[in-house]
Formats: sequence, C-alpha cells, structure tokens
Amino acid sequence: MGAETIAIASDHAGYDLKESIKEDLRSRGFDVLDLGCDGPDSVDYPDYGKAMGEAIAGGKAKRGVVVCGSGIGISIAANRNPAVRAALVETGLAARLSRQHNDANVLALGARLIGIETAKDCLDNFLNTPFEGGRHQRRVDKLGA
Repeated sequence: MGAETIAIASDHAGYDLKESIKEDLRSRGFDVLDLGCDGPDSVDYPDYGKAMGEAIAGGKAKRGVVVCGSGIGISIAANRNPAVRAALVETGLAARLSRQHNDANVLALGARLIGIETAKDCLDNFLNTPFEGGRHQRRVDKLGA
C-alpha cells in the first residue's frame, strides 16, 4: 500500500501557508492532492471548500487541510458536505481534541491568525492523534445522520 493521500486547498489569503504545509506533508511521506488555489490572485473560498468536500466524499483522500484568511469561511464551505468534519483550530491542543473527540477529517487553519510554527503544531497533532471512539462515537455518528 502506498503513502496516504492528504488533500489540501486554500483561497488566495491562505495560499502561502498552504504551500508551506504542502511541502511539510511531502517531507513526512504523504502524497498531496492539491485542490488549489494556484496563486495569490483573488479567488472565492467556497469553491475550494466545496472541492475539499468532494475529494473527501469521493474517496480521493481520507483527510485534508483547508486554509483561508481566518479559516472560518473555508471550514463552513467544506462542512456543507456531510462527509466532512472540518475543525477550525488555532492551537495544537484544539487539533488534538478535534481528532480524539470529534474524529475531524479536515484541519482548517486561518493564515492571518496563526504563524507557521503554530500551524505545523496543529498539523502534527491532527496527523498523529487517533480518534478515541467509545463515548464519542455515537456523537460523531449523529453528525453524519
């Protein structure tokens, strides 16, 4: 079996952080499915959140990362797809809890709110924390119902 594929998407405000995270993912041995955007020219975040939802729902990736200026808009857009459980986080602890308790499958970051080191800490926790299941499973099941 090959490396896990992680999808990544951003709008223009998140482009630089997306590119940095993309390289970080590759250095960790992941395959990266880049859903755009492709540069700093203004684009609409809903298009990229939708693309993430379609990639997760279609099985192109089991997990993903979305980035916009605040992380809010693109996480809302991604979460419109019932296959997505995108968690907007600003700390490693929040990223860890999003995995442990909510089985988040998409990490959402605000490029204008956090620096690269904090983003990498969030990514670390997101990638390396398993879902606890147990009492949390019935709650997660309700999210997709």
